[in-house]
Amino acid sequence: MARAYPKSRFYGFDYHSGSIEYARHVAGRDGLLDQITFEVASSKSYPRNAGYDMVTFFDCLHDMGDPTGAAAHVLSTLKPDGTWMIVEPFANDRPEENHNPIGRVYYSASTMICTPASLAQEVGTALGAQAGEERIRSVVKAGGCTRFRRAAQTTFNLVFEARP
Repeated sequence: MARAYPKSRFYGFDYHSGSIEYARHVAGRDGLLDQITFEVASSKSYPRNAGYDMVTFFDCLHDMGDPTGAAAHVLSTLKPDGTWMIVEPFANDRPEENHNPIGRVYYSASTMICTPASLAQEVGTALGAQAGEERIRSVVKAGGCTRFRRAAQTTFNLVFEARP
């Protein structure tokens, strides 16, 4: 994205310091450190700055202990006309609709990784990798966003747009 939009600034946050170190390395290698800043921060503590035009979450909201708290923080960091893009594993709202090869893999990952990770954090909501659109919508709206829609989907992912 930094290459495609050279006049833009990008900020990357993750609670995992190793991921931040690697991201800084890659950005430096690619000559993009003048456009990109990486910092260790959680989804509920990354800096607000002057307000972001766009915040993106890739395959992580369902892993968070407090996804509603994260949604509220995102809302507090967006400009009034900002957008929050949320990419989550593809899931239908009813479990029986996920009984297919991909859904089975996602349920397995959710049982072994996603749900325990969430339960180990504060609040421990445990959405899991098969949360579905309605559950994600309820979390995002509980965090204060008033607009939510499915913007796109693939066989593997759902892409949502949320706005203040």
